[in-house]
Amino acid sequence: MSIRFIYGRAGSGKSYYCLQSIKKRIEENENRNLILLVPEQFSFQAEKNLLKSVGQKGMLKAQVLSFKRAAERVFGEVGGGTRKHVNDSGKAILLYEIIERNKKKLKVFGKSTKKQGFVNMISDMITELKKYNTSIKLLQDSLDRIENINLKNKLEDIIIIYSEFQERLHKNYIDSEDILSLLYEKLDKSNFFNNAEVWIDEFYSFTPQEYKVLEKVIYKSYRTNITLCTDILSENSSLESMDLFLPTKITEKKLLEIAKNNNISYDKPISLKSNSYSRFKGNAELGHLERYIFSYPYKTYKRSNSSIRIFKALNKYTEVENSARDILKMCRDEGFRFRDISVVTGDLDGYENIIKAVFNQYNIPYFIDKKREIDDSPIIILIISAIEILSKNWSYEAVFRYLKTGLLNLEFDEIDMLENYVLANGIIGKKWTNPKPWNYRINYGNFDEEISEEETEYLKKINCIRDKVREPILKLSKDIKGKKTGQQMCEGLYNFLLNLEVPKKVETLIKEFRNTSKLDKANEYSQIWNIVVDILDQIAVVIGDESIGMELFSEVLANGFSQYEIGVIPASLDQVLVSSVTRLRSHDVRILYIVGVNDGIFPASISADGVFTDEDRDELRKRGMELAKDTRSRAFEEQLLVYGILTKADKYLTLSYSMSDEEGKSKRQSIVISIIKKLFPKVQEESNLKGILGDKAGIEAVNGPKDTFNELISNIRRSIEDNNSVDPLWINVYRWYKNDPSWSKKVETVLKGFSYNNYIEILDKSKVRRLYGSHLNISVSRLEKFSECPFAYFVQYGLKVEDRKMYNLSSPDLGSFMHDILKKFSIQLKEKKLTWNDIDRNWCEENVKVVVDSTLSGMPGSILNSSKKYKHITDNLKKILTRSVWLIAEHMKRGKFVPRAYELSFGDSGDIPPISIKLHSGEEVSLIGRVDRIDLLEQDSVVYLRIIDYKSGTKEFKLSDIYYGFQMQLLIYLDAILAELDEKFNKEGIPGGILYFKLDDPIIKTEGNISDSEIEKKILKSLRMNGLLLNDPEIIRQMDSEMERTSDIICASIKKDGNLSKTQSSLATREQFELLRKYVRSIIVDLSEKILEGDIEAAPYKNKSKTGCSYCIYSAICQFDTSIKGNEYKIIKDKKDEEVWKDIEGKVGK
Repeated sequence: MSIRFIYGRAGSGKSYYCLQSIKKRIEENENRNLILLVPEQFSFQAEKNLLKSVGQKGMLKAQVLSFKRAAERVFGEVGGGTRKHVNDSGKAILLYEIIERNKKKLKVFGKSTKKQGFVNMISDMITELKKYNTSIKLLQDSLDRIENINLKNKLEDIIIIYSEFQERLHKNYIDSEDILSLLYEKLDKSNFFNNAEVWIDEFYSFTPQEYKVLEKVIYKSYRTNITLCTDILSENSSLESMDLFLPTKITEKKLLEIAKNNNISYDKPISLKSNSYSRFKGNAELGHLERYIFSYPYKTYKRSNSSIRIFKALNKYTEVENSARDILKMCRDEGFRFRDISVVTGDLDGYENIIKAVFNQYNIPYFIDKKREIDDSPIIILIISAIEILSKNWSYEAVFRYLKTGLLNLEFDEIDMLENYVLANGIIGKKWTNPKPWNYRINYGNFDEEISEEETEYLKKINCIRDKVREPILKLSKDIKGKKTGQQMCEGLYNFLLNLEVPKKVETLIKEFRNTSKLDKANEYSQIWNIVVDILDQIAVVIGDESIGMELFSEVLANGFSQYEIGVIPASLDQVLVSSVTRLRSHDVRILYIVGVNDGIFPASISADGVFTDEDRDELRKRGMELAKDTRSRAFEEQLLVYGILTKADKYLTLSYSMSDEEGKSKRQSIVISIIKKLFPKVQEESNLKGILGDKAGIEAVNGPKDTFNELISNIRRSIEDNNSVDPLWINVYRWYKNDPSWSKKVETVLKGFSYNNYIEILDKSKVRRLYGSHLNISVSRLEKFSECPFAYFVQYGLKVEDRKMYNLSSPDLGSFMHDILKKFSIQLKEKKLTWNDIDRNWCEENVKVVVDSTLSGMPGSILNSSKKYKHITDNLKKILTRSVWLIAEHMKRGKFVPRAYELSFGDSGDIPPISIKLHSGEEVSLIGRVDRIDLLEQDSVVYLRIIDYKSGTKEFKLSDIYYGFQMQLLIYLDAILAELDEKFNKEGIPGGILYFKLDDPIIKTEGNISDSEIEKKILKSLRMNGLLLNDPEIIRQMDSEMERTSDIICASIKKDGNLSKTQSSLATREQFELLRKYVRSIIVDLSEKILEGDIEAAPYKNKSKTGCSYCIYSAICQFDTSIKGNEYKIIKDKKDEEVWKDIEGKVGK
């Protein structure tokens, strides 16, 4: 038994020497086991290297092992592998369950159990304790000697968790860390390493557990050869704190102590300072870099250099783009293969998506060496969501995450239909589990309408889909809810997955992926199903017959899944390898690109994460406990890692960094860049910062079709913007795309974009007829919408695009409800043969409550009945409505106008016929609508007419809005009633006024003490109707007989001389009302003709305060943008009333 060190710096050929030595032993036909021991993550690459070196026959005599594989071999020989293995997932499951059950006992960790990553942190801590042979007894013995209260509390918590974990585990199971302890015990009985020659390679250091195993391996073997990444022999070894190879030398020292303590002979070491198989034998620059990168004092490389390059980029995207261009150039011009090239970074998460996007664009085949998390896999989402449906009371989020996995027997349009219905009706909890079919109404505004056949059929479909969703979940609920053990939970969930035929569906998907060459997806799905089964096995193993609640089971599952990552197999041999700096394993790197050489990324910033701080570790070390390295030691290991990466390539090394992040914040270059610039004063730092601003290199920018296409478009755009001619190079490139069948259409489409104006063409008249029918029946509110923006009208009323209905009361819903209650209240008043003058406030309050309650009782499933929140809203609505009906009564008591109609409709099936408007073409348009209230004042053969429009929000009457077509409703209502009075009742109708009545119960701000009557007066004023009144003092007094100067209920004021104040009143003469009627009719003609002509222009209005786009929900459709040619607002100037009257007179005459 002997030990021999093989010394050599990076690239000196240590691994090659080991392989050659093994090959030589095989050729010498030595009759002993030949074992190459490497880290677990390097074992696959090492096997490839050994196979390449010794051939298939040689592999029968030599083998590659990791510590884990060595344990399997020994257990296979002498036994010891009978206990069930608990993997990292099972470990996390057990720990989570232990922590949850003991959280009230935990002083430090009790409130952290739900924090993301907490269980992983505890799991890592227990792994560390085991690897460093720190027993529970050692922790307990140290408690009395520790003065730091926080550390003491931490240790007490750890002892609680660690003790129960070990107690539960050691009954029948074993975890990954205990395997090495068991291997150490079993090695005495094993002959596997007896007289073997062992080569140990690619290790910088070992854990105490591994040192114990190595002690027996070295003792039992013929010779143990250990590679050490350093150039100094043991007799000259020093442990200087600034030494690059300090971690390696500490390892060497510990191994020598093992040899000395066991009387193991020390063979003459091998030094690979200079040899024929050095990685840098043909590259002086990279050799110089390896020798002096972290050496003090350093030596500069005075010759010119081409093997090392530095690139400064504006951002990550341009950084990766430069690497892609260079990779193509290297393969095209210098004959390299993609497999000769690697791209590494210290921030793979930050660069991964950019690398994918850019390399796909440049047609560069690549393999990203990164294990993928499985949390976003449809199978995992389906399982977690199904459990959450039960634990979170059928929440919307859980249900539709479950449904959208694509693994159920539901079409996506069925899911969409169900989702719209569930959102619109707020369906959660008991609404799902109640067997009674759903019969919630689709539209809350249709308070009095019977359910149509169409809606009945719709509800039938919805309930059919609902049952498909409910039944498997209810079966799962029966199997796993209540007092169930971990074993029962797992069986119930597994049967649920079988009932859904998930395994079959997964197999089908795997076949589809393979048939479409999506081999990575096929590999992923095949692994995930096995992981699911393994997780359920692990839960059944570690929790077994113990009872577990639904919520805890859900969290245990999620924690179990979070521990798994999927390894992906490369789909091709000739690919660029993309890796993090910690996972680059290949020695066959000809060209290396290190991206993200920024401060804190390469080298990585080291922080004290985990349970123990550096101060904790220092104190525990003083108490005789060896733990993992502190931040200072890890910083040395990070430096050694950086050294290893910088020395991987044997031909070219390119380092790049970005100047700014995604938000435009500046970033600093890494110290590595500064060191290399000092070592190589003549190194050229290239940059594309100038190119970003427009000075792209000529032929260098021509690469693959995808990326060159972008450059072509950029050059054409710059030429157009600068009014310059296009460079002849890019004219030739354009001709190539124009003549290529697969690109010609795309280049033509993109070039059209340069003259894009977002102009929306007029609809063909035949399409207009199909949209709106052969005869146009239109409401005034729709015409007002057309005035605001023709395109918005087209989308809303032509295409009938709607906002998704959500489970809430929108303003239109509330308005419709209050209008309905006011109508019913008024009818009830009439049925009881009462007038508004007969009722008082108490009567109003009582009867509003009766009408509201009666209405809601006839609306099963109404949102207003759904919760305490909406019942509170209903109470507020009752207050508003009580205030409103009492205000109407007050209005009636003060005047002589009498309500004659409520909610009067005009249209083909309305109370009165529609208003017929004749267009210039001879066609007729029918106006339809509904008048909230009509008040009349009859004097002899004359009838004064007052139109009232109820508004649940604030509505200000503006004459200029009538002029622009934004506020025509009241005038049209007036026109319709006047025509009806003249035709059917043979009475002369005179406009008395058009008014907005606000439905509200306002809170009044007051100063000091104020009486109830004064409060009522202020409320009355705040709810004063606004609109346009007839300029006749007598008629005004018939509306408010109590007014002295300014009315509390209408927009009028009387001067001392008895005339109406024009400045404080909103007035129009009878002739002006007639002018308005004519003008509005002319606007309606113009607007109707534009609609029928197919005008759908995106032309929203704009005034000083707002635009037609302010509350529009269709901006994503029209894409209106004033920076695009042809997109302009229709500017609306605010006009004073005098100016409006003058303009109207000019257009329609007096």
